[in-house]
Amino acid sequence: MTDAITAERAVPDPLLSAGAVYGDAARGGAIAAARAFTAEFLAAAPAVLPGPVGEERVEIAQLVVSELVTNAIRHTAGPCRLLLELGRDTLEISVFDQEAAAPVPRGHDPRRIGQHGVEIVVALCESLTVEPAPDGKRVRARLPLAVMNPEPRGTRKGP
Repeated sequence: MTDAITAERAVPDPLLSAGAVYGDAARGGAIAAARAFTAEFLAAAPAVLPGPVGEERVEIAQLVVSELVTNAIRHTAGPCRLLLELGRDTLEISVFDQEAAAPVPRGHDPRRIGQHGVEIVVALCESLTVEPAPDGKRVRARLPLAVMNPEPRGTRKGP
């Protein structure tokens, strides 16, 4: 069991990791739940990092999670699993689903309505990989994080 967990890790020694399964995704709410889960996860970051994750990075992480979970819900059957792993300066976002076929990025087309998810993720993240998993695939995005160093008490300047 430990070997399976270790082999699954994207960050060699994540400072913090958490996962959630969205099984009844077709009824809606899974994307909002995944976004909220991501915000809550990153809100816990100051417990293991020198400060909070910047608000802009939290919003970008939520957008990436939205796009990856949306792809899993719309284009695959069965549940999907979200795994978040926090490193010192990166967030690894993995979505597991039961479809072996990799998502295909389409070329930029401002006239196309929808189907820009992979394009958005590629633009926002350091990397995007697709790996085979025992029952489908793992789509993994690496997002650099900006951690805000809190001012030590008593160092505030100004009136």
